[in-house]
Amino acid sequence: MNDMTQPAAVAAQPATPPSLPKATPPKKSRVPLVAGIAVVVVFAGAAGWKIYGPSANVWTDDARITAHYTTIAPRVAGQIATVDVEDNQTVHAGQLLATLDDHDYRTAVDRAQSQLDRDRAQVDDASASVARQPDVIAQNSAQVQQIEARLALAQSNATRYRNLAAFGSGSKQDTEAADATLREQSAQLTQARAAVSAAQHQLDLLKAQHEAAIATVHADEAALAQAQLNLSYTRIVAPMDGVVGERAAEPGNYVSPGSALMALVPAKGMYVEAQYREVALKHMQPGQHVRVHVDAYDIDLNGVVDSVPPSTGAVFAPIAPDNATGNFTKIVQRLPVKIVFAADQPKAALLRLGMSVETTVETNDANVVGNVHDTYHRAADGA
Repeated sequence: MNDMTQPAAVAAQPATPPSLPKATPPKKSRVPLVAGIAVVVVFAGAAGWKIYGPSANVWTDDARITAHYTTIAPRVAGQIATVDVEDNQTVHAGQLLATLDDHDYRTAVDRAQSQLDRDRAQVDDASASVARQPDVIAQNSAQVQQIEARLALAQSNATRYRNLAAFGSGSKQDTEAADATLREQSAQLTQARAAVSAAQHQLDLLKAQHEAAIATVHADEAALAQAQLNLSYTRIVAPMDGVVGERAAEPGNYVSPGSALMALVPAKGMYVEAQYREVALKHMQPGQHVRVHVDAYDIDLNGVVDSVPPSTGAVFAPIAPDNATGNFTKIVQRLPVKIVFAADQPKAALLRLGMSVETTVETNDANVVGNVHDTYHRAADGA
């Protein structure tokens, strides 16, 4: 019985499969990771060198287009009669922009002209008086000669009657009459000579009056010229070629001298005001080439450094900075460098006042400090 059950028990046990060797997992490669880290390090190094490393090209985006534009204002007071331009209109030098009511100024011109004509007539009258006075002097001088002749006769008669009276041949009455005639002629001679002197002094007075009348005419001519100028100022014209902006003038408005009617931006003469940090001026000097990138049109224009300003922008600020405090913190200042555009660039016509630009100055590492040092010593040696 035991022999019969043993094989069955053995048959019930499952067969054990042969054992297989375990597979070893493959090792992961670190080459991509190292390569990625290297790329990041190189990129960061290049960016840091680009930003913080020394470069011959000095860049800033704190720059804008500007120009010396003109504010159009009247030189005389008055009511606006017409406005002959519109906003953003292109105008040429001498073109009419606006007019003021000129009735008062035309009346002033007429009044000044009448005053001038009257005073010119007075000059003619004074001139005639001066020309006539020598004849008056000559007439008085002739009277003096006539009286002198009568006085000589009276003196002879008086002497004759005295002699006759001394010898008893003449009467006392005749002698007294001759003496009276002598004294009368002498008095008339004195009067005539005084008239001659007065006439001569009158000539000097008339000449002075004539000069005063001429001076009055000159003053009247100046007043007339001023009145004509004021009349011309009622026509407000463009002083240069440009584009109209900020038009505030409207017909019917009363304006006073200096009131802003509109702005006139010049068609030419725009330039870039680039605010460079003071530490960026180490190699910058006038004449260097500038690449100007205009944000609005995504174009590049050629420029030239015109000048480096004499002060930082903060110096001319309405409220100047005050660093006299105990908690002072040094701040790098910026200076507005003036950059002008090179000639023969048609795209420059697209520029508008106030546009943002980016500027890159090619300094070529110019030795600005050394140049100033050499210039100083050459001037000292020449002196």
